[in-house]
Amino acid sequence: MRAGPTAALPGVPEAPGRAAPGATGPGPAPRAPRGLRRRRLLRSTAGLLIVGFLLTTAKLYVFPKRDPAVPVDAIVMFAGSAGRLDLAVTLARNGYAPVLAVSQPTPTDPCPPDTIPGVEVLCFHPKPLTTQGEARWTGATARARGWRSIIVITSTPQDTRARLRLSRCYDGGVRVMSVDPPNRPTWAYMVAYEWAATLKALTFQRSC
Repeated sequence: MRAGPTAALPGVPEAPGRAAPGATGPGPAPRAPRGLRRRRLLRSTAGLLIVGFLLTTAKLYVFPKRDPAVPVDAIVMFAGSAGRLDLAVTLARNGYAPVLAVSQPTPTDPCPPDTIPGVEVLCFHPKPLTTQGEARWTGATARARGWRSIIVITSTPQDTRARLRLSRCYDGGVRVMSVDPPNRPTWAYMVAYEWAATLKALTFQRSC
């Protein structure tokens, strides 16, 4: 007669490679619940968006392209934060252009005296009293006076938007030289403002 299955003796382990009757092998690891997977995906997506936003902000408004000073037909200063006028006047005194044009949106904005040797000083009132108005004035005056190259003085956060506005109004050579904001709170305010103003220029104000 054939012997039946031998029962395992108490306290004696089964031989390797033999499974107990009715036992199944190891199955796949349990999957995370759908809600947990969704939360992980959302966190990963949000992290990537935040990193992308910070990198874009740095490229556009904190570390924009830096142009060296070269001789041009005119120096144009866009109105705004402190330090711009000092840079514009210094460049004019050092002979980089025979014309210095300074935006003066309001009577309280500074206008340098016309006393720089060999340099004509112009103070203009843009219409509208915005970067768009300054770009329009620059384009119209450049065509009237034959300016084929200019240096534009602005702030570092405004650099990208100034180039965008000028590209729609003026087809000559543009070099932008910028001045950093004086402190971190001003940096934060100006970067936030420039984001909003740039989106406006890209959507609602797409012409000169």
